[in-house]
Amino acid sequence: MALLIILAEVSLTIFVFLLVNWLVGKFSGMFINISIFRGQERNIKTLRRNIKGLLILTCLVLCILIVAANGFLLYRGENLQKYTLSLIERIPSGFWLTLGIGIAQSVGTLIVAAIALKIVRYWLKVANIRAKRIDQSTTDDQSIDTFFSNLNNIVTSGVWLWAVILCSNFLQLPVTISKYLYILLRIYLIVAIGLLIPKAITAIIDSLDALSVRYSSPENLLRYYDRLRHLIPFLKRCLEFVIYICVATLVIQQIQLIANVAVFGAKIVQIVGIIFISRVLFEVAYLLVEEVLFKDQNLSEIQTSRRLTLVPLIRSLLQYLVYFGAAVSILYTLDINPTPILAGAGIVGVAVGFGAQTLVNDIVCGFFILFENYYLVGDYIQAGKAEEKVVEGTVEAIELRTTRIRHPNGQLQIIRNGDIGSITNYSKQYTFAVVELSVPYNSNLAQVYKMIEEVGEQLKASNADVLESTQVDGVESLGETHLLLRTLTKVKPGKHLQIQRVLRKIFTDALLREGITIPPRVEAPES
Repeated sequence: MALLIILAEVSLTIFVFLLVNWLVGKFSGMFINISIFRGQERNIKTLRRNIKGLLILTCLVLCILIVAANGFLLYRGENLQKYTLSLIERIPSGFWLTLGIGIAQSVGTLIVAAIALKIVRYWLKVANIRAKRIDQSTTDDQSIDTFFSNLNNIVTSGVWLWAVILCSNFLQLPVTISKYLYILLRIYLIVAIGLLIPKAITAIIDSLDALSVRYSSPENLLRYYDRLRHLIPFLKRCLEFVIYICVATLVIQQIQLIANVAVFGAKIVQIVGIIFISRVLFEVAYLLVEEVLFKDQNLSEIQTSRRLTLVPLIRSLLQYLVYFGAAVSILYTLDINPTPILAGAGIVGVAVGFGAQTLVNDIVCGFFILFENYYLVGDYIQAGKAEEKVVEGTVEAIELRTTRIRHPNGQLQIIRNGDIGSITNYSKQYTFAVVELSVPYNSNLAQVYKMIEEVGEQLKASNADVLESTQVDGVESLGETHLLLRTLTKVKPGKHLQIQRVLRKIFTDALLREGITIPPRVEAPES
């Protein structure tokens, strides 16, 4: 009988530790299924093995202590059966009734949880299949499967945690255990759902994005969507950040020791909202400006160039205004009065202004360039000071401080407005394509002049950029072996380089057809 009693006590101890080990395994599996811990499977499994080893060691030590204690009682001549029954009799009789009811309720709770999970999994499977069958769905099947798989893991772990909490209440375990288990459940649900929401939002945004592109047409407001579509990645990042901040705030609120820090979460969310709204406001305002400026389809080339010139300037001003307003709003959100800061910034600005003469000069020159119409976006110009490198090319943008010029070779040249210096504009009304020809001294100049004029007439008839036929300006210089003739062709603004190349080829072919030999080019001797 004593041996049976010792065996029963050891078996009960082993059962309790097996139950604890099962719960630890469930919790470790639950954490592995959370996406935030996906890269930590090895660490979680290592921790799981360490806890299992500690449980086995503890169980073994307790079993040895139980055997040793019972052996000591036997050595003292105690009757183990009577001793055990006396210990049991000291326990109030209501305890056993409460324990039995608690065990029955716990078993019932676990059975109900298992049945409920089967029903939930079935309906999640049905929802997964129906989501894939939606005709207008633009989300791939793998992302749908991932979403419902994560949702199933969250529901499963949440239900089992809730069942464990109920069991602890039914078994009347210490209130502290139930309290911390309930906190663990809330933290788990907050984190798991918080990590799941961004995936659902991303799928919804992608679907709406595809539908907006599909149904966009010049007759509805969706025609503007393509020009605002680049904001979609920014929207996703802002929403993810807001969700993570909300999750962290809710988790911190569950921990009394640091719950006061949670008040900053709402302020951070407001700041993210201000940044996103300011970006959207800027893009929409810029879009409206472009719509107003280019609404008229019958603009002349000069009107179009002027409006293209104003667009970068207006964009810069809008950007400064919107982001300045956003900065002031953020200061108010942080309960900081911006008035002293702005006043101090004004004083500093005045002090810096005395030393920032170059900046002021650039801005003033930029305004004179715009208002006196020196050049516009799209004009082909040469600019620069005589003692410095001269830049040449097509004007791409005129900003407050700088002008961006694209060289014919492709490189982008950025020059400060204060360093523009003298300006040669090839895009005002008309320009001349100047081509020089070398002919031998024995050439019939009347025949050559006639050939040049005929070529010019043909080019004017075939090329819309040529305004007048080619004229011979005369003999430019007398060389040692040849005469240098200068020709002028009146062309549209900025087209002189293109027409010069065309004329050189046409003149070369025409001279060869007439039997006129083109003298070799003699390089000037180095000084």
